[in-house]
Amino acid sequence: MSQFSDERGAELREFFFETAQELLQSLNDEALKLEKQPGDVETVRSIRRIVHTLKGDAAACGFRELSETAHELEDALAQESTAGNTSLAEIVFKAADVFAAMLAAYRHKSKLPATATLRKMVKELVMAPAAKKANGKKSQKAAPKANHAKGGTHKASGTEAKAAREAKTSSAKAHWTEYEEASVRNAAATGHHVFHIDAIVDPNCAMPIAARQLVLNGLGAIGNVLAVRPEANTASAKRLEILLASQKAAEQVGAKTQIPTVISSVRVEVVAEPTAPAEADVSIDEVAAANQAPETDSIRMPAEEPAGKHHGLAATENILRVDAERIDNVLNLVGELIIGKSMLQQALNEFARHYPKEGMRGRFVDAMAFQARVLNDLQRSVMKIRMVPVEQLFRRFPRMVRDVAKQCGRDVELVMTGQDTDLDKTLLDAITEPLTHLVRNAVGHGIERSEDRVRQGKPAQGTVHLKAYHQGNQVVVEVTDNGRGIDAQKVRARALEKGLITGEQAARLSEADIQALVFRPGFSTADEITEVSGRGVGLDVVQSVLQRLKGTVEIESRAGQGTTFRLKLPLTLAIIKALLFRVESRLYAIPLNTVAEIARANESEVHRVDHNEVLQLRNQVLPLLRLGRPSAKTEGHSKIFVLVITMADRKLGLIVDALEGEEELVIKALDDQAVATDLVSGASILGDGRVVLILNLAAVVERFAKLRPSEAGSISFGLLLSNADRTQLSTAGGAQA
Repeated sequence: MSQFSDERGAELREFFFETAQELLQSLNDEALKLEKQPGDVETVRSIRRIVHTLKGDAAACGFRELSETAHELEDALAQESTAGNTSLAEIVFKAADVFAAMLAAYRHKSKLPATATLRKMVKELVMAPAAKKANGKKSQKAAPKANHAKGGTHKASGTEAKAAREAKTSSAKAHWTEYEEASVRNAAATGHHVFHIDAIVDPNCAMPIAARQLVLNGLGAIGNVLAVRPEANTASAKRLEILLASQKAAEQVGAKTQIPTVISSVRVEVVAEPTAPAEADVSIDEVAAANQAPETDSIRMPAEEPAGKHHGLAATENILRVDAERIDNVLNLVGELIIGKSMLQQALNEFARHYPKEGMRGRFVDAMAFQARVLNDLQRSVMKIRMVPVEQLFRRFPRMVRDVAKQCGRDVELVMTGQDTDLDKTLLDAITEPLTHLVRNAVGHGIERSEDRVRQGKPAQGTVHLKAYHQGNQVVVEVTDNGRGIDAQKVRARALEKGLITGEQAARLSEADIQALVFRPGFSTADEITEVSGRGVGLDVVQSVLQRLKGTVEIESRAGQGTTFRLKLPLTLAIIKALLFRVESRLYAIPLNTVAEIARANESEVHRVDHNEVLQLRNQVLPLLRLGRPSAKTEGHSKIFVLVITMADRKLGLIVDALEGEEELVIKALDDQAVATDLVSGASILGDGRVVLILNLAAVVERFAKLRPSEAGSISFGLLLSNADRTQLSTAGGAQA
């Protein structure tokens, strides 16, 4: 067997680390099933297959300790008598944790964790069946043939059982579905040979989990893969059966499949001959090119079938794995194209002003309209590729809820809905920590003990509900529990005790304001410090992360009934529709989806209440925030623009000097050295080269709320901004000139 180069070995290890994470997640999922249904033979077999795959792949990468530990667990699982052991699920949970720690150590080249506890648990699992087997040794000797027929344990089967399994595997053929058989007929009808390829994976293959993809990559270059056995999500197989539609000869197909050190033997059989000449406008190589991306990257996405193509030519393998960085690069290029479109539009407008009667102007307008349509379609397609289902995040919570509930002595059921809701992968990764805090708090801090719940007339088992759904151009993720809820009086008292608010402020706080205090750094209502709660770390992290993501977090709680935390996030952070306006001759923008309405009012309609500005808008008192200093002109009956924004179910009016219109902006991150204030979340470049600053409304509203928690007042932007903020905004705004 040839040795891999250092570069190839590093690539193989990276591939292993990625696939191993999926295997560990599957291991946790199966362990949860086993805990609910102890003794389920199929679940035990599934666990054993996962451990077997992990063992083989770890050995191929040279991770001997992980491979040996997994091998011991696999041997224990192979014994039929261990399937009914009630502690088996606990052992699998422990194994998943140990394997995860070992993977982290291998990846970061740090010290490996101790495995003695796990190996002791596995040894104890094996000892009980072994003792039982020793007691029945005489009866086994009396009927050796009968025992052999039943199969015995994995170790007792020996070479004969292994040979029998291989013989059975080599003789049995895959069963193709009706759809796959129809694909064979359709391929033959379009002028292609259809081959049945039977490939045996080399027992000494250094990367068995990648053997399948290597073979498919080779065959994809000469034809279209119609079907593959075993399925893609199956553990590394020793045999591959493939249906291939191609115009190549059987010898060429066999040569492409016979990969040294990966495939030991290949048998190619023609199962369908062409029944019609090959269609000139259909290239099998072009259709199959969509399946050539190796399954080694971090984002999965479905490969869409071109309209008008026959289903027979659509590959069964329609999932591509693409590195997230590549998609980000494409998205950045789309953003640059959008800026280019704005520049062309600006140039066209100037051309129309200078040459209003020029006959070519109409052709330019048509070309620009066509380009805009194509660019919008391209943008939507790329954004859709960047989206991933929140199921990727939700999958980790069943195990976590189980562990936290057990640690806290709670009986909790986790209910998840909306797992197929799509969200930008960057956002999905960013909300992992906040969502983890909220779920842990719901279990350890929200749900009561079973006996307490029964005394209150509640079911003994508490419920935590994870829910995701789309709302307009936002994604909403909710964490709801039916526990004790938030005690407003206790929160108020604890905030006073910690000096977070004054007595005067506490007297005028509304219930919503009191609940919002739980997001203050260091705040906690826990009476004792545990591993789960009481340290005052967590909810402030939730709010800060959501603000950084241009999202919001809301609380709904009723004492004794439960609490809901609602996270609202934009679909993406890359491109937004924005409203542009001017303040003191500088250009700013805010996301258009936050603007409820735009109102015109006279300066005389602005009133002062407790030295704060408010506006009566349709029988509603609207707090005002003036984004600029009042000038001598802003008095009497002069007109002002008021942008009514909605943030976390609160309305606030922003007074601006002038409106510039709507624009699609590509958000560019700003270096901290350029703009250090948190009131600005990014910048963008307009078609004429001007720079527009994008305000972080969440930070603006939070600064406003901290200075005066009551919703009845307002405060000028001059007081809201610190001197450093003014300097930063002035410097950045000066670049617009």
